[in-house]
Amino acid sequence: MQKKLWIFAGLLFLLTPLLLAGETGTGSEVNLGQVLPVWSIIPFAGILLSIALFPLFAPKFWHHHYGKVSAFWALAVAIPFILVYGHPAVHEILHIILIDYLPFIILLLALFTVAGGILVEGTLKGTPALNSLLLLIGTVIASWIGTTGASMLLIRPVIRANAGRRSKIHVIVFFIFLVSNIGGSLTPLGDPPLFLGFLHGVPFFWTFQLLPETLFVAGLVLAIFLIMDSYLYNRERKAGLLTEASEEKTPVRIRGAHNLIFLAGIVGAVLMSGTYHAGEVTVLGIHLGLANLLRDFILLILAGLSWATTAKELRRKNEFTWGPIVEVALLFAGIFITIIPALAMLRAGTQGALAFIINAVKEPWHYFWITGALSSFLDNAPTYLTFLNTALGNFFAGMPEKEAIAALIADKGIFLKAISTGAVYMGANTYIGNAPNFMVRSIAEEQGIKMPSFFGYMGYSLLILIPVFILTNFIFF
Repeated sequence: MQKKLWIFAGLLFLLTPLLLAGETGTGSEVNLGQVLPVWSIIPFAGILLSIALFPLFAPKFWHHHYGKVSAFWALAVAIPFILVYGHPAVHEILHIILIDYLPFIILLLALFTVAGGILVEGTLKGTPALNSLLLLIGTVIASWIGTTGASMLLIRPVIRANAGRRSKIHVIVFFIFLVSNIGGSLTPLGDPPLFLGFLHGVPFFWTFQLLPETLFVAGLVLAIFLIMDSYLYNRERKAGLLTEASEEKTPVRIRGAHNLIFLAGIVGAVLMSGTYHAGEVTVLGIHLGLANLLRDFILLILAGLSWATTAKELRRKNEFTWGPIVEVALLFAGIFITIIPALAMLRAGTQGALAFIINAVKEPWHYFWITGALSSFLDNAPTYLTFLNTALGNFFAGMPEKEAIAALIADKGIFLKAISTGAVYMGANTYIGNAPNFMVRSIAEEQGIKMPSFFGYMGYSLLILIPVFILTNFIFF
């Protein structure tokens, strides 16, 4: 079976140069988004299908070789991409590694390390009321410490609280919906697309205008969870599957609380990078902001301090291992490389092979669904920026960016609302829609919870989230 899979993958690899060989260009002036054919997204589709299908049909192979599969698809893009397009391709690869991937992994590493040193001890029983309260708390704080920060802080207490439950997969799925995505919609600190909007001129507190939509979506999803969890909990109780703990109840307390200071430092470093302008430095032809480099350095220092100052006993009781962050780092390396052609074509707008997508957006609800659908599978930050620029071009062409954004907010604010909510909310539709989704899944599986497959998870989102988003569309857009 494995041999056949590798032979099939090898054939795809040999075909990839042909798929990429549209119009070629060797000068640095070539616009890759305009010359790449639509077929160049096949390796990206390949890595998504690998993530979806290998765990189902070849779980042992995937467990031992997922890093090799990710590397295969990354090389299937990188090698022919460089051979066909030369310097522009090298520039694009270096750009996504230095500007997007490394800062992304450094932030996740810092949050993962710091949150892994915070131990919530005491008697936590996964009743519907407690589960709903934990999800509500996570949803509220996600806008202030980021969806990744809130997810890493609360996922282990949620798992421990439900250790005695037979039905708990849905708890993790709704955790991803609410804490890892929807809750991050009210400040630029909450989710990368909104932070990117802040960097491009959207006022910091403008995102509070998304409060009505967020209250509606989060409230409805949380209500659905409470109904479902109550039903499953009562069914377990009636079947005698729930047993009262015989030991004395202990009060809830937080150990390793000094890590909350490091967590605040991470939030401060991220905010600093968006407000402090300290010039640029060029590395391998890529312009890197000094503030961003300072942020990444601070994040690594904070992660190191957390590791050095937190008792190993706390991490052991937290069942902390490096497995989830390694899996995310390896798989997202492949995703970031293979996503290059798709993002380049989207940035090219009506001049690229994906022009039919750009041309389809006219009304606010178009922006909501197309931004959301692409954010479910692509990096939601550049997707947000692509459709923000599409809106600016449609309504305020030729106007300087900051003035155009101010005009968009004043005269066409509903379009920015649609773009923002679509990018943030619909990151919950798949495991790869937002970074913490995959990490939460990895932590849950490492602690013995058999999470749904890629398509199994999408079944939850199709049944629960899509109807909520349809209602949101009719009410708000």
